[in-house]
Amino acid sequence: MPLRDHFRPPIWNHSSWEGFHGGWPAIMVQQLARGLPEDYTAEPRVHLGDYCEIDVCAVEENDEGVFDADLADQYAYEVLVFDHERHRRLVAAIEIVSPANKDRPENRRAFVAKCAALLQEHVCVSLVDLVTIRRFNLYCDLLEWIGRSDPSFAPPPATYAVTCRGYKVEREPRFAAWAYPLVVGRELPTLPIWLKDDLAVSLDLEASYEETCRVLRVPGS
Repeated sequence: MPLRDHFRPPIWNHSSWEGFHGGWPAIMVQQLARGLPEDYTAEPRVHLGDYCEIDVCAVEENDEGVFDADLADQYAYEVLVFDHERHRRLVAAIEIVSPANKDRPENRRAFVAKCAALLQEHVCVSLVDLVTIRRFNLYCDLLEWIGRSDPSFAPPPATYAVTCRGYKVEREPRFAAWAYPLVVGRELPTLPIWLKDDLAVSLDLEASYEETCRVLRVPGS
């Protein structure tokens, strides 16, 4: 089944985007659990307001400048993946963008700063943005923050899914991204979730999306 617009009728009249955003992370975890190696675990997280689980106060770009990151008033619908062999180290974060992440400049900056800080710590970051009612593209904002660009996202789509990772080749920093515009009426893509430099698992967004719609009885499922 195709992507719905959760922010306008007729879906808006039958089910809330808050319910969908709150339920999707748990379904993603169920899907990821089937493919994660034994020493990895995935956990769903939902935070509303001024608390953020990932405590990052600064982000470094190109091993030079340091940027302060005020993460207050963050809304987070996310899945976190941990490596227990490395003392429960966070290795991947899947962030489902909410309207609150896009509504004000300070919220957009805080969200982008959080993602940039995670990339600096070599955490794989995936963004899934279904918010059709606000045109801001946080992936493009993130690229601008770290001094990069994606020609395939010009002009930037309002809805998209992307995985980003930072890594090093012979001590030189590198950046890679797998980015897909999302279009209402079309299927969602599969994203790579990198656990370490030579190991990734697949996140089938379409399968987890449809299962969430089915469980929550979202029309069209």
